[in-house]
Amino acid sequence: MILSGITVLDLTRVVSGPSCTRTLADLGADVIKIEPPEGDLLRRGVPKAGRVALGFAQQNAGKRHLSVNLQKPAGRDLVAKLALKADVLVENYRPGVAARLGLGYDDVRAANPDIVYCSITGYGQDGPAAGRRAYAPIIHAELGLIDLNARERGTAPQPEAVSHADFAVGAQAATAILAALVYKLRTGAGQHVDVSMAETMLAMNEWTTVEVNGGFGDEISPFRPGKAALLQLKDGTWIQLPGNPTTGIFRIAAVLDKTDELEARGWHSPETTQGKEVEVKELLQTWAREFDSIQQFEAALESLRIPLGEVKSLGDTADQDWAIAREAFVEIDVDGQPVKIPRSPFRFSAGPVGPTSGSYPQGHDNRTALKELLDLDDESLDVLEADGVLVTQ
Repeated sequence: MILSGITVLDLTRVVSGPSCTRTLADLGADVIKIEPPEGDLLRRGVPKAGRVALGFAQQNAGKRHLSVNLQKPAGRDLVAKLALKADVLVENYRPGVAARLGLGYDDVRAANPDIVYCSITGYGQDGPAAGRRAYAPIIHAELGLIDLNARERGTAPQPEAVSHADFAVGAQAATAILAALVYKLRTGAGQHVDVSMAETMLAMNEWTTVEVNGGFGDEISPFRPGKAALLQLKDGTWIQLPGNPTTGIFRIAAVLDKTDELEARGWHSPETTQGKEVEVKELLQTWAREFDSIQQFEAALESLRIPLGEVKSLGDTADQDWAIAREAFVEIDVDGQPVKIPRSPFRFSAGPVGPTSGSYPQGHDNRTALKELLDLDDESLDVLEADGVLVTQ
């Protein structure tokens, strides 16, 4: 696999960091996940397969599961020794926490000078907001996502159902780590990689530059995904049309031979439909009801090359023809039970990609991994377990 031979020490928890290291594991890295005695917070999620939460399994498949008490000197010493074996270390503590544990960048670099050390935080390693606790919903609120969605949809502010900021920063962190590994390959030098959720959401929002430079003003944009029309066909199927309906309705009317209906309303150009989003969507809905199926509606709009998206349940995705053909899901062992999880968005002609092992209870690999990596014998491991340094669920 692409990253075979690369060892990653994973000190992250919940979503942002684990999604980053899951990507590295999918690419073939040996990811050693360290959890505290109480376990990763995501383990408390439901539902579960055996003793493992499915959400935890998705983010941590393919990793080795260790649980070490970093509040004990022997635990910190153990993880410091593992850091000597690592090519990459990833942590998502608040700034200063890793250093207080003796596992900050300067500490690790002193013993392992070419380490690629990645820190994922809400607002970065410096600045007045550096010490703030940050979770995806907070970042969604403070980086404009909630406000933008509310304004585009014409609704009160509403929460997001998906932790976009966590997954976005995880992807950016994985990209940065890969770039740092290339730099290390060329120069022999490691470095500290500082990735923030806040700056990630600035980069991952296509409207950031528009918004911070005054917004749209009086200009009319055809690209307004937050205003896109959701329509129901005669058979009850819901579909999504892309783009801004107040500009796109003119092309749709032309191909459906409905231009006279627009002219009867005095709608002759996008300038005449501004501020009339509700009426435009109601008219589009009337037209959509004339079609028995999505295939029929798609055929009618084919000359415009406008794609339609059928509203589907996420749970049904695994049974879609494209997902089956692409092997988008893989079945892994989760505490003795078979569970489907997303495989990987990557495909490489040079070899396979995706998790090579399952997801297991806390401390599952304590003994086998530490025997292999640090040459600890059973007697030493027994002492560490008795002292509460190593924890097993």
